[in-house]
Amino acid sequence: MNDQHLSKLAFASLGLSRELMQGIEAAGFSYCTPIQAETLPLALQGLDVAGQAQTGTGKTAAFLLALMHHLLKHPAARRKPNQPRALVLAPTRELAVQIHKDAEQLGAHSGFRFGVVYGGAGYDTQRTMLEEGVDVLIGTPGRIIDYLKQHVFDLKAAQVMVLDEADRMFDLGFIADVRFILRRLPPPEQRLNMLFSATLSLRVTELAYEHMNNPRLIAIEPDKVTADKVSQQVYHTSNEEKIPLLIGLLKSIGTGYSAGRSIVFTNTKHAAHKVWGYLEGNGFKAAMLSGDVPQKKRLQLLNDFQRGELAILVATDVAARGLHIPGVSHVFNYDLPQSGEDYVHRIGRTARAGASGDAISFACEDYAFSMPDIETYIGHKIPVGRITPELLAQPLPPVKSERPVLPHRPQRGKPRARSGPPRRPAARRK
Repeated sequence: MNDQHLSKLAFASLGLSRELMQGIEAAGFSYCTPIQAETLPLALQGLDVAGQAQTGTGKTAAFLLALMHHLLKHPAARRKPNQPRALVLAPTRELAVQIHKDAEQLGAHSGFRFGVVYGGAGYDTQRTMLEEGVDVLIGTPGRIIDYLKQHVFDLKAAQVMVLDEADRMFDLGFIADVRFILRRLPPPEQRLNMLFSATLSLRVTELAYEHMNNPRLIAIEPDKVTADKVSQQVYHTSNEEKIPLLIGLLKSIGTGYSAGRSIVFTNTKHAAHKVWGYLEGNGFKAAMLSGDVPQKKRLQLLNDFQRGELAILVATDVAARGLHIPGVSHVFNYDLPQSGEDYVHRIGRTARAGASGDAISFACEDYAFSMPDIETYIGHKIPVGRITPELLAQPLPPVKSERPVLPHRPQRGKPRARSGPPRRPAARRK
């Protein structure tokens, strides 16, 4: 990693407390990234901010530092233990866990209690944590609403609101839940509000003006949708060539591949199981991350991948956003995503924080139709790679999948057989 992606603004010049500076120094930060340099001075003054920047440019640290600074500067008035002082909403469980991890690192010396809630695991444990009280609550909309409706906690004492990956909230259909939660906070002018997203569409800015107090819109290089240091390439391939080409490319990368980590994205769980089986069968140690993997195992796989114990992660779009995994050298779109935004967020898993990386996509018979929309969205043509016989490996048979998944949902139950003569069709009314 290099520091060419950083601005000239040092964290030490922002007037942050010693408690926060200790966390910043422990994280190895000295100078702000561009999005941090533009948003932190405003948020530290108590001004609302809606920020747009490429993925992997430090948005999480920006809102966490501003949040903790505000709480330190404005001590809480009388409040109940089950009334958090700050709320951070994230669209996915993985992103919520990542934000919580970053918060504990940056706020290790702040004295704040950080809590994370999400669906799929730890229901009673999370409930008890909320009842006992946290200062900063991080979570996904569904689980937060669940506890709100049961009056496990309330948001009447919230001093800070953060909405992360706001565009993804719309994509996943969470926006009604988000509005439900935001309406249970104090009025916008009585709190600090921050919204961050990789894209600031009209629907996102409308949400910002509806639930924030005259937010300052900050866009960092909005015309550059994909990171400059991501080398992109697309191969036009038949469906039958995809597995041989993937294995051949992984082998051809050689030592450059083994020194880093790769993520292989598919559009379906069925394809993810297929790819995982062939990789394991051909000597590549891989793990699979999809929606049907239990939450506890999913987090364990991500931790193993982040620590470098796994070289390849096969994933559906559940892992496409919000995860900061250092050292991902290659992203493979085994299945070409069906929207430009998904393409940007997938390839954003590499070339993070100033590093470089490669994004390789397969435009096959099933998904090649997405290419024009993707290239229109990113604003340029993706270079086309040439498939040579040397790149097409002769794959060994796949190993048996850990959790077999059918291409289509199996029929529930069997239809009961009818006795007697078949029914006559009802006569049509004239």
